[in-house]
Amino acid sequence: MELDSVVPWGRSFEEYQAMFGLSEDDLNKRILASFNAETTGRGCQITSCDPVFQFQPEEIRRRIDDVYPEIMAKLQQGAENYIWDSLGSVEQLGQVRMRAMSKFLSDFEIGLQEGRYVSASLPALPFPDSKFDLALCSHYLFLYSDHVDGAAHLASMRELCRVAPEVRVFPVVSLDGKTSKYLDQVMTALSADGIDVSLQPVSYRFQKGATEMLVAKSV
Repeated sequence: MELDSVVPWGRSFEEYQAMFGLSEDDLNKRILASFNAETTGRGCQITSCDPVFQFQPEEIRRRIDDVYPEIMAKLQQGAENYIWDSLGSVEQLGQVRMRAMSKFLSDFEIGLQEGRYVSASLPALPFPDSKFDLALCSHYLFLYSDHVDGAAHLASMRELCRVAPEVRVFPVVSLDGKTSKYLDQVMTALSADGIDVSLQPVSYRFQKGATEMLVAKSV
């Protein structure tokens, strides 16, 4: 993996809570998720995995600084594809994202030492079966349906279901705001595996069309 292929883009704890419908009971579980610094500070048991964790903090910081102006320009150009009720404007969104990434960077080294950040990527995770109670996947599966094929989607979902009895994925639309072309086939295959799958509404609103999460529970 090359760092120049990565586009770091953090989100706030409040956003994650809304996009996954997280209750206080959920936050008391062993969770595999991308948000870590804020939730660890709240006493939660969070492990995060991402291939970007193989790089040094300063390398990641430089990459964030490099891509930030480009991302902001694209958001300005495509502002009509988003709902700005809660985030206000592109500028305010940028401030939220940079605060989240700063919190991550300030926590990264100690989190690595504590084993909270693990360099890994789907569809193969270095965790034993049922290591977690809940696995959350945001803004990767289904969103990038033009970049990740159907086989990789299904293999990734099966792997997430292996390491946690409950998996939540948000969003289930691709970058164009339309339901992912892989959603039906993934849900059908998981159901055939004996996994209970459903689409559930969430309160989070930002990308137009992104109003549901996929929930997969091993029964």
